[in-house]
Amino acid sequence: MVNAPPAVDLVDLRKSFGDVVVLDGLTMRVPSGGVHALLGQNGAGKTTTVRILATLTRPDSGSARVAGHDVVRERRQVRRVISLAGQHAALDDGQTGLENLIMLARLAGLSGPAARARAAALLERFDLADAAGRQAVTYSGGMRRRLDLAASLVGAPSVIFLDEPTTGLDPRSRQGLWEVIGELAGAGVTVLLTTQYLEEADRLADRIMVLHHGGLVADGTAAELKGHFGAQRLELTWRDEASFAEAARRLGDRTTHREPARLALSVATDGSAPQVRGLLDEIDPDRHGVVRFTVREATLDDVFLTLTGRPVSPPREVTNV
Repeated sequence: MVNAPPAVDLVDLRKSFGDVVVLDGLTMRVPSGGVHALLGQNGAGKTTTVRILATLTRPDSGSARVAGHDVVRERRQVRRVISLAGQHAALDDGQTGLENLIMLARLAGLSGPAARARAAALLERFDLADAAGRQAVTYSGGMRRRLDLAASLVGAPSVIFLDEPTTGLDPRSRQGLWEVIGELAGAGVTVLLTTQYLEEADRLADRIMVLHHGGLVADGTAAELKGHFGAQRLELTWRDEASFAEAARRLGDRTTHREPARLALSVATDGSAPQVRGLLDEIDPDRHGVVRFTVREATLDDVFLTLTGRPVSPPREVTNV
């Protein structure tokens, strides 16, 4: 939409819990439309950012706007245009899928007939029509996440926040939810997705933002981030501990990844034959240390290693920051 405000606009956002600084001057802009992934280690500030944007937590300082509305001064206007699907499905297990959606539609101000129509349409859209009369407690994990996502769309939001939406799902259920998220973006909804599944971000996101120590350290498409921060990798496996240690000494801080247990390390390369040959001659001049080498394209894991100094955590939150 021409001249539409950004879906999310954060300027110098700060938030602490006691002595723990969670957001430290976060500045970030998310344009309207598409899927935008927010990545970061546990404690990087992803969930806190989402809670501030959803008006559930107040920032200590700085400004945060959603669809042009200030999250502190215009909370009611913000809540009219957003929806939040958190890490755990917010469902009444004693009610059926249909009853859950009708209840939420009524709370959103729809009349009885309109609420039933909206609930039926959402159940059909999320492939839950056959289970509409079953209690939510009987739903599988994937069905519960789809119902939770359907519930978040009762009010037809223009911006939806999905906080770790596929955590704990099996691959088939995750794939199904990916398809739904793609459909939402295709219908014009702005999706801000927090995730620790790098494949998920790579697959879904039009743009990826990386948080580290409460600030934004990277913003771009997956291809841009891989090209800028990842390059390509020359992965080397060594014959013994002595040759491994000597190679690590020669490379110094050019080493991008080390696995002493496997006697393996990696170094960035442009992938060209002359540079690969040069690197091999430099770090293994006697040609007796390297037993195997591979050149591969960068991944988002490499981006994480470059930006944070450590690999991405297992895909589950252990803190709420």
